[in-house]
Amino acid sequence: MPFAIKDCALIPRMVGIGRAMNLRELQERIQMAPVESLFHHFCETVIRPTFDDPEFRNDLAVWASHSLRDRVLAERLGIINPYALNDFEELRWIVQDILEERLAELPHIPWAPRGDEFRFMQAVTVVFDTGKKLERPADLVRELPHMSLGSVYYHFVEARRRTESKTDDFRAWLADFNEHTKKLCEALKSIDFYFLALPELKQALINKTRQISVETAHG
Repeated sequence: MPFAIKDCALIPRMVGIGRAMNLRELQERIQMAPVESLFHHFCETVIRPTFDDPEFRNDLAVWASHSLRDRVLAERLGIINPYALNDFEELRWIVQDILEERLAELPHIPWAPRGDEFRFMQAVTVVFDTGKKLERPADLVRELPHMSLGSVYYHFVEARRRTESKTDDFRAWLADFNEHTKKLCEALKSIDFYFLALPELKQALINKTRQISVETAHG
């Protein structure tokens, strides 16, 4: 079947729980935050144009660093890779454990400045068809440089939550070609994408697919 290239955009909205003004309130509200909010703050940051932090990939780590001025907590939260976990409930408990541990270590509860409270958000993903289709694996190599960052996010990142196999759309499609695309699938699987910004991820995809294409042509 042809692969239909999609693009996407986010429509964020507030979650119906209170803002967190300090570390204790953050720990309490994490317990009641919907899974969609955890996904937004840990995974959808990469596609948000307003998110630009070179050190941390999730909102909790950024808030701990910038608003609470707690570098230790920020680094502990910042190393969490949600895609290495079974589900977002496991993520919730890991975050809670980190926050509880940090609260026990501190002589006082850190507060954020007024106006810098943590706001729990979630987002609706709006998906639309680009009108472009891939017919064979070579088309993926050719079209990747022309794909938008939204397409890269939707097919390589967001797909892992959307699909039953928790894989990216590219590999799910390439699997239909059996052994002919085994090396290409392995190359895509090897990309450690979570800590990459979308432009970096796109370039990694381009490099990996081109490398396999050249090796196959000379094999």
